[in-house]
Amino acid sequence: MCKCHSGGGRSNRLGNSSTRVPPKKRCGNVFGFKSLRALRLEDLRIPTAYVKTFQGPPRGIQVERDKLNKYGRPLLGCTIKPKLGLAAKNYDRAVYECLRGGLDFTKDDENVNSQPFMRWRDRFLFCAEALFKAQTKTGEIKGHYLNATADERLFSSLNL
Repeated sequence: MCKCHSGGGRSNRLGNSSTRVPPKKRCGNVFGFKSLRALRLEDLRIPTAYVKTFQGPPRGIQVERDKLNKYGRPLLGCTIKPKLGLAAKNYDRAVYECLRGGLDFTKDDENVNSQPFMRWRDRFLFCAEALFKAQTKTGEIKGHYLNATADERLFSSLNL
């Protein structure tokens, strides 16, 4: 269950959990916009193919350390900025420069999705290329975390 209600930035329960989770943490930073007096997430649909294939989230920092083969130090990463306005080819250049320059990973801002000037599939392909180039250049395992929030029709058309 994920029903988010916001009124003055109050924390609300998530699902049946007894843990209080601020709306911003579970539904994105739109709940932190001061100009909004109230906002409600009424429905959340998860594609059937995703439910059938998703094995659950990894647990803890150790999983990321194992994936990146980085131990004994903090992991270094950044969110690519500007979050809006870059074409996919320019976005991948920013990813490459950050990873080549020494970061362990980069990530999309949560507002980056599939836009007319930067479609999700293009960003996926260009970022994968940037990641592989940075790994080849540095000899290290690198990561990029793509924002994968989009209409389920987009993902079914990718054949991933």
